[in-house]
Order: sequence, then C-alpha cells, then structure tokens
Amino acid sequence: MRSVALTGNVAAGKSAVAARWAGAGVPVVSADELARSAPLPGTPGHAAVVDAFGEEVLAADGTIDRSRLRDVVFRDDARRVRLESIVHPEVWRLRDVWLAERRAEGAELVVSEIPLLFETGRQDDFDAVVLVDAPEALRVGRMVEQRGLDEGEARRIVAAQMGATGKRAGSDYVIDNDGDLTALETEADRVLAALRDAVGLTAEMRVDLHLHTWGSRDCLSDPETVLEAALALGYDRIAITDHDRIEVALLMAEKHPERIIPGEEVRTGEGIDVIGLYLSEEIPRGTPAEETIERIREQGGIPYLPHPYAGGKGGGGVHAERLGGLCDVVEVFNARLHSHVLNDRARSLADRLGRLRGAGSDAHTVREVGNAFVRLPRHANRPDALRAALAHSVLGGVEAPRSVHLASTWAKVRKKLPAAPGR
Repeated sequence: MRSVALTGNVAAGKSAVAARWAGAGVPVVSADELARSAPLPGTPGHAAVVDAFGEEVLAADGTIDRSRLRDVVFRDDARRVRLESIVHPEVWRLRDVWLAERRAEGAELVVSEIPLLFETGRQDDFDAVVLVDAPEALRVGRMVEQRGLDEGEARRIVAAQMGATGKRAGSDYVIDNDGDLTALETEADRVLAALRDAVGLTAEMRVDLHLHTWGSRDCLSDPETVLEAALALGYDRIAITDHDRIEVALLMAEKHPERIIPGEEVRTGEGIDVIGLYLSEEIPRGTPAEETIERIREQGGIPYLPHPYAGGKGGGGVHAERLGGLCDVVEVFNARLHSHVLNDRARSLADRLGRLRGAGSDAHTVREVGNAFVRLPRHANRPDALRAALAHSVLGGVEAPRSVHLASTWAKVRKKLPAAPGR
C-alpha cells in the first residue's frame, strides 16, 4: 500500500485537492477531522486541553470551542506548542488505526491530509509528499473572504506556520493554486495520475451493478466466493442486489466497504423489479413501484430500473416509460436476456429519457460473474460519486447461456430442503 501525505499552509487549497481525490475513489483521511475527535468530551485529550487552557475554551455544551481555542493559541507560541503536544499524538494514533483498516481492505493508494506535516517532522513517514501552495497574499485574501477573518488575524495565522520554501524543497509533487478552481482540479488530476502510475493503478475501474448471492430465493452463491471471482476477473466493485432481501449485501458492505454496493432487487406490487443501490434498510416485497422508488430516494439511494422490457420481471415494457423517467439509471445490458432486442430497447429508453445507463450480469451462479461490466472513472463508493462517474461510462458484456435458468430453478428447490445455504 502506497501512503501519500497531502499538505499545504492554511488556505492554500489542500482540502479542495483532498475532496477531488476522494471523489475519484482514493481513501483520504484528514488530520483536522481526527484532531476534532481527539479532544471530545470524555476523552483524555479533552481533559488535558481544559487543564492547559481553562474552561474559557469550552462551548456551552461542554465541547471544545475551536474558535476560542484558536484565538488563544495563535497569539501565544508557547500555548500553541502546548496544544500540539496534547493533540498530535492522538491524531497520529487514530491515523494508524485508519491505515490498518485500509490495508485490511486491500487499498493500494491512501492519502493523509496533514497541514502540519513538516512542522511535526513526519514527512519521512510517507512514500510521497504532495504540497499544495499559493502566494501568501492570495491565502490571506481567501481567509478574509471565505472564513470571515479580519486581515490582521489572517496574517497572524499565516505567520505562525512554516514558510513554503522549505516545504517545496521537501515535497515530491507541488500543486500551485494561484488560479481558479478548474485549474486547481486539473493539477490535482495530473498529480493523482502520477501517484496511481507509481503503484500500477489505472484511472478507471470495472463494476457490475446487478448480481445475486444466496440471499436471493433462487441463488446458492456464497457472497465471498462471488466477490473473489469478480476481483479475479479484474472487477473493482460489485452491487449485491438480492431479491427482496438486503442482509447479505449489508454484511458484505460492512466487511468490504470499498468493494460492495449494498442493494436490493424489489419485486414490486405490479410484479416487476426495481433495484435500489446504496440502501440501508430492506424494502418489502409487494411495495408499489413508485413507492419503492420514493423509499429508495428517502434512504439516499439510487433507483435503478433493471431489464425494463423483459417479460414477467420487467413487465414486457408496460411500465418502462413511466418508471424509466422516475429512476436515475436504466439497465441497458442484462446478461441474462436472450434477445439483444430487449437490451437495445432499454438503451433507446435511457437515451430518450436522458437517464444514466447501467449494466449487470444478473448473475445467480458464480460462473456468470463477469458476463457484464461498466467501465467508468475511478470514484468513491458513494451514490453521488457513482452518478457522476456513470455519465462517463462504457458498458458491455456477453449473453449468459440459457442453462443458467436451470440453476436458478434448482436453487429454489434446494432452498426448500433442510440445511440449505442462506436459510
């Protein structure tokens, strides 16, 4: 795992770069966020801060008032050093816990956003250091305009930090942020591409947005085996969309948060299927289609219309126009459909309605994994990031043999027998 430090003086733009990289699917941890956790009420850090600076730095609810604390420490170098001696060790401990979790997940590139990297002398702890820099006058102006600080306070904060010259010399990559946001994002993308090249990562990823495990009534596939098969075939992420059940998807998403999209394929009251991606609660079988879509959105999920022209489960297209307009994504390739016309009609529907396009193997057996793919920009495992990435996707796959339906029939029979998988 390649560990990268992202640093920069106040208002240089490092948080914008961090957000850009997180949106591109890179695990990012913020030292500032960890620092907010370090002195929470009830922790040793909280007691130490109050003991050092008095109750004047407390808010009414007993938490540390960061604005008051900033006023205290930035006017007194000794008190600033005292605060850092309390908070920094706990921040690094929390970061080590985060790194261990990402390593266990198999992450190949991780980024730690650390404003005081050089000040704490920790730059050698990383495989690469990226500095975001901007002229002092611009940084002061940003603090005044964006944070509401007066110019004198902004200059005091700037003066309290190490100058950029030494940081530039000690960095592997420098991003100059002296233009607009578009220019900054272009530079951030350039450096991210270089970091990914260093570990052999491409800027793209492959996902399957529709497949099943033994959580479905007509599938016997062990979910871990399904994921292993997908990873072996070069997939980066899969959506587990079991029929009318979500518990397997949620368990797998908890174990493999970067690999699994938790979903459910709901058989609606109309007798057709609607998929919800990024769900946290099960939607009961038999819920009307429009209500199903509403409940998906209430959970912050993505409504996804699978195989809209398939007979039975797709209603033969009767509901395609109405539901296609209500869903964010229309499935334009389903590997279990045995007439290309059905997928072609779905593609035309998505284009006509201006919907995002999805693809899924609809795999009910492990050997079907890999029959469909969506190739799209690497992105974070979040609904908003997936929507954005789908706008730039390429989809495809191969038709599954008709014999796979016999496997689904056998699974239904096997599930009724004692000690069946998923019972």
